[in-house]
Amino acid sequence: MALVPNWSAGAAVIDDPTVDAATKATFQRLADAVFTDRTDALVARGDQHRAKPLAAAFSGDVKLSAAQSREENSALTELRGRQSRLAKLGEKYSKASTRVTLDATRVTGRQAKADVTETTTLTYAKATGTEPKTTGFQAHHELTFKADQQGNWQLASVRDTDGGYLAVNQVAQPTSVKASPADDSPPVAPRAATSWPAPAKRKNITTGAYNYKAMVTYATKYWKNYNPAYPDYNGEGAGGDCTNFVSQSLKAGGWKHVPGYTYDFHKWFGNADIQSDSFVGVNEFSWFALSSKRVTSLANVYQMDIGDVLQMDFNKDGSKDHSMIVTYRSPQGVPYVTYHSNNTYNRSVASLVASYPNAAYYAYRT
Repeated sequence: MALVPNWSAGAAVIDDPTVDAATKATFQRLADAVFTDRTDALVARGDQHRAKPLAAAFSGDVKLSAAQSREENSALTELRGRQSRLAKLGEKYSKASTRVTLDATRVTGRQAKADVTETTTLTYAKATGTEPKTTGFQAHHELTFKADQQGNWQLASVRDTDGGYLAVNQVAQPTSVKASPADDSPPVAPRAATSWPAPAKRKNITTGAYNYKAMVTYATKYWKNYNPAYPDYNGEGAGGDCTNFVSQSLKAGGWKHVPGYTYDFHKWFGNADIQSDSFVGVNEFSWFALSSKRVTSLANVYQMDIGDVLQMDFNKDGSKDHSMIVTYRSPQGVPYVTYHSNNTYNRSVASLVASYPNAAYYAYRT
């Protein structure tokens, strides 16, 4: 006797369903609803104007699976808690906008995978003067849909394909990076405190060897539209493109190449054809920057100013996982960072601390 799946017993099962243009459009609308719900949870009172999340309203041909529905409810609860922690740090968002585009769809039997790009902007409440009015990011996701016995598609999982898990509305744990072994003993960066406010640590941004405004201009130009003069490591693992982007910004502001072997952390160089480990690697960058004395460590993350670099170790295992560059400092003493993987512009350090309170932070004065 032939065996059949248990769920087909007693119920008619249609042939493998197809995904037509209308179904693809519904995939896109559901993805938009999922990420809009997540973003709205970060806005003060943003989710209270509707009876239930947008994604919960989908039914019939395309909808959330029961398991994914529970996953999204858990994510919204965590994000509302993040919004509350941010408010205590003096940061609120007054409104938000999320737009999702469908990039590609692949169907294999009773499973469909949809690649989407999410573009989100959050407006800072009570921004004044030269303070950033908004923070924004761009993230790429893979949504997996599975057909039930009636041929209806259920969203079964959502995966961030950038590999960074550092979008403002992301709740998944970021990827940890293992440091490459060094031939000699590299310098050890001290951790920076995250208490606010911090003792003043003024930085002269108008004189000196580096052009900090040029660093900010570069980061602002290429935070989501990558410079084709360099390779793109986004989604490649091992920290993605974050340190590559920081190095490019520093180079634009006057950091000079130190040529040599790519694996020697005492060297630093990068172009379209070749990059040193210190140019693209999170830990190797720290080793080079400290050993070359191009940076000094700051005692508190809130002491950073434009052109300074912030790194994070998500699980405190001693290996740094992510690099960012400061592109603004508010009169209240809050730095804002811009980074790749996920592509993010002018995110406050307060937001990072509220989102990842158990991470270790390293602040570098350039």
